[in-house]
Amino acid sequence: MSIASSTPHTITRDRRQPWLRSVPAPAAAPRAPGSSRGGSTVAVPAVVAAPTVPTCDGRLVEYANFDHGASTPALASVVAAVEKATATYSSVHRGQGWTSQVSSHYYEAARDEVSRFVGAREGDEVVFTRNTTDSFNLLAKALPRRTQVIVFATEHHATLLPWEERRTTRLPVPLTHQDAEALLREALKRSTSSSTLVVLSGASNVTGEYWQVERLAALARGRGARVALDAAQFAGHRRIDLDSLGVDYVAFSGHKIYAPYGAGVLVGRSDWLDKAAPYLAGGGATAAVGPLSTTWKTGPARHEGGTPNVLGAIALAAACAAVRENRGAIEAHERRLTERLVTGLRDIDGVETFSIFGDESDRAPVVTFTVDGLESSLVSAALSAEHGIGVRDGKFCAHLLVDALLSDEEAGTTTAVRVSAGLATTEAHVERLLAAVASLAADGPGTAYEQVEGRGWVPVEDQRETLVDLLW
Repeated sequence: MSIASSTPHTITRDRRQPWLRSVPAPAAAPRAPGSSRGGSTVAVPAVVAAPTVPTCDGRLVEYANFDHGASTPALASVVAAVEKATATYSSVHRGQGWTSQVSSHYYEAARDEVSRFVGAREGDEVVFTRNTTDSFNLLAKALPRRTQVIVFATEHHATLLPWEERRTTRLPVPLTHQDAEALLREALKRSTSSSTLVVLSGASNVTGEYWQVERLAALARGRGARVALDAAQFAGHRRIDLDSLGVDYVAFSGHKIYAPYGAGVLVGRSDWLDKAAPYLAGGGATAAVGPLSTTWKTGPARHEGGTPNVLGAIALAAACAAVRENRGAIEAHERRLTERLVTGLRDIDGVETFSIFGDESDRAPVVTFTVDGLESSLVSAALSAEHGIGVRDGKFCAHLLVDALLSDEEAGTTTAVRVSAGLATTEAHVERLLAAVASLAADGPGTAYEQVEGRGWVPVEDQRETLVDLLW
């Protein structure tokens, strides 16, 4: 496979993943949950060790991370890759110094690893960005004039908002997968533009449910439209292959796939990207600059102006390699967590869980719920303060979907609680969460809370330190 890049590079098979070869483990003991398969334990990639966190009554407990949907902890192999690359860190490309050459090699090898991870095709471009939001804003700037965009109202704001409003069709929240197909089919029939882009999500960031991307993409391509896939909540859970999914572009973030170092990626067809104005005008994107004109490069460099986030790209590649090589163990581990989370939360009196396509829909280990009589922000505060459990509350940057899901709830319920598990989550964490939610639903918080401006709900009597020492 040949992926266009700004700097020619040759990578032999033994050196394609230099960050994974002979790298010492981090000093902190990582946690590697196991998945049972046929009576044996299959280890998944290890994340950095969970911190010990204080509770409001003075206890110290291991942190139970149910906030993977917002940002995942780093894999131990990712930390090791970054530590190794830091020793020779330098600005990439156009430098003849040894460290610049090494960093350039790592950076382009990272591009090659990401292309393998998504099954990039001959001629596809791999452009490093800051995150999924950045990737879709880049793609929005690269669309040919008068391109019609079709997107479901279920999407995260990163996928929903970058497009020119007057040329965007927002489809309503579907009731079933078949309804989603019917809505898209009708929208495609009405589109009269010479170019159309259908934007889909692999998995909902609110409910974790997987969309039937292949079927929707086939509908779009049958009408001559292109397809862009938001894989932010998908890449860490399911395999991506651009051809088999039938999509033209894919975007995802490192911080959703155990590489929280500020990098994301946009991968896809080169023609629109190479014809568009550079996303960031500046050094690195130029082929030549004269007194009256500028010639811009083609390929990824065209949209990667300035010094790139080299360590972030290396971290993203290391995470992609680890996930790709351990996909089966990861899916088995997450399947066990998902089954217990879904059934356990549904069985608690006073707890309401939500879905787009129905309770039996296949999903990542994500569940959104409400507790009767309790504000979602109070639930999340109590889970943290009393139990050392981290969750997310609110509308999860998907306001239209959350409003639709909660439309039948009692008056005043406008937000929800989301639990999202992953490689930092153990079965013991799940049981702790379920017991804590059951206690909240039955008896309410275990201590008194007050609302403090800028902090939300906090315990009236709180033995935790309010400040954490700075790292520097």
